[in-house]
Amino acid sequence: MKSPYGDLRAQLDTLGTEAFRPELAEIDQLPTLDIARIMNGEDTTVPAAVAAQLPRIAAAIDAIAERMAHGGRLVYAGAGTAGRLGVLDASECPPTFNTDPADVVGLIAGGSGALVTSIEGAEDSKELAAADLAGIRLTRADTVVGISASGRTPYAIGAVEHARGLGALTIGLSCNAGSALAAAAEHGIEVATGPELLTGSTRLKAGTAQKLVLNMLSTITMIRLGKTYGNLMVDVRASNEKLRARSRRIVALATGASDDEIETALSATNGEVKSAILTLLGAVDGPTAERLLSDSDGHLRDALKDVRPN
Repeated sequence: MKSPYGDLRAQLDTLGTEAFRPELAEIDQLPTLDIARIMNGEDTTVPAAVAAQLPRIAAAIDAIAERMAHGGRLVYAGAGTAGRLGVLDASECPPTFNTDPADVVGLIAGGSGALVTSIEGAEDSKELAAADLAGIRLTRADTVVGISASGRTPYAIGAVEHARGLGALTIGLSCNAGSALAAAAEHGIEVATGPELLTGSTRLKAGTAQKLVLNMLSTITMIRLGKTYGNLMVDVRASNEKLRARSRRIVALATGASDDEIETALSATNGEVKSAILTLLGAVDGPTAERLLSDSDGHLRDALKDVRPN
């Protein structure tokens, strides 16, 4: 009797991320320290794989930033580990860059329950991806990043295909060359991480690679949008004691002001770090700082040029 999974098995056999490594077949017999050394050695190969895709990553970032500068959203879509990594990256943008939670969105096949529990079959549906994107009212102004280690996950491909059909910007992030996901997207990023320590366990090197690329997509996009001043997170949202202390440290690093001056500036700007820095470096009051930043689309360097012309 022919197996109903024969075609899929044959497909998996072609993927570098699924390849079996006979030299590791006895790894369970090794001392723990030896296994740790092998695993650590495997992880060191990931940055080089990412580096090979930097021109494609940079092109994707510039395209994302252009869309977001005009009000578009960044949407990640994936299943399993890939989906969780997308949700993680999206959830960290509001506290880090003071973005609206709706600006960077993470969608995972099966919904929020899939973050902690495997939802069987969810990743196999292109239609589910289209429905999820319809649920957030995706428009042509937005960007959708489909994430899949294999590059064949129907949910990720379906998300990209649906988004592209609407005229949205599409990016396909996978860990295998020649992937269907990259082919479906305008920007294909294929970080070829190769076989895993545990055959097919793509939460390992492939997951690390996806995390590194997502870090770049969101962080450098926010740099392009003026969410930083140099390497300072001037749009940080001070929502807890640590972040309130960090916000004061950022103002100090940017201005060299005293503690009293910093507290006065933050009080005058409702705790907004970027505005506080502008009041100190530009010698303007809080309302003026807010207006200047609005006029410069939130770019602190541009606002400073208006009060400190060269």
